[in-house]
Amino acid sequence: MLDMNDSGSTLLAAAGIGLLIGFLGGMFGKGGSAIATPLLAAVGVPAIIAVAAPLPATIPSTLAASSVYWKARLIDWRIVRWSLAFGIPSTIVGAVATRWIGGSILVKITDCMLVVLGVRFLFAGHTPVSEQAGGNTAESIPPAIWLLAVIATSVGLISGLLANGGGFLLAPLYVAVLRLPIKSAFATSLAVAAVLAIPGTIVHTALGHIDWALVAAFAVTSVPLSFLGARVALRTDAARLERIYGAAISVLGITFLIVK
Repeated sequence: MLDMNDSGSTLLAAAGIGLLIGFLGGMFGKGGSAIATPLLAAVGVPAIIAVAAPLPATIPSTLAASSVYWKARLIDWRIVRWSLAFGIPSTIVGAVATRWIGGSILVKITDCMLVVLGVRFLFAGHTPVSEQAGGNTAESIPPAIWLLAVIATSVGLISGLLANGGGFLLAPLYVAVLRLPIKSAFATSLAVAAVLAIPGTIVHTALGHIDWALVAAFAVTSVPLSFLGARVALRTDAARLERIYGAAISVLGITFLIVK
């Protein structure tokens, strides 16, 4: 848990981080744990707590953003159901495995994944035809179940291991592999991530990795900003936002790797 001498400033920093993470998470269909972890570690939160603490806070924030996308009929519920069927068991396995893997290693992995994800957004982002034509619903060609199984199982393991809802991987994989329109991928990713965060939260709580004061400070700012971010996303060109986001998190991930 946090040192009482530094807890006040750390909680204030966590609230500030929650503002940024909530907005970006709602806008780009991600809970935000992958970005929150290195930021929390940078302000002095112990590594394993920095890994686990953002996870429970992403549940209300992703639900808030999901409600915005749900009203716009952008969530593909078939993909949500299959992703959860394969993702929940693998998330539990990944979360339990953190008992044997140190927090510092997990933070390093998160930093590397930030760079990879950012480069993918920056150079490989695209908007499928249905989105370019102005489509605003979750209509898509039904994906093969085996593809969903591979995506959900892989993301579930990583989600449990890195203590996040998996949205930072689900959204780009839904676009690149399942060919979902960008905004539908964001919406579906948020719906899945909100549920995948629950078993991970339970396991990490049992392992003593979660500081609930830190969670509260993070959530109180991230939830309203997540809602705002989703509303902004629906009114903005998603492909352009992806590239801006990709550039930002690539720089962020590289910076954390160099500084540490």
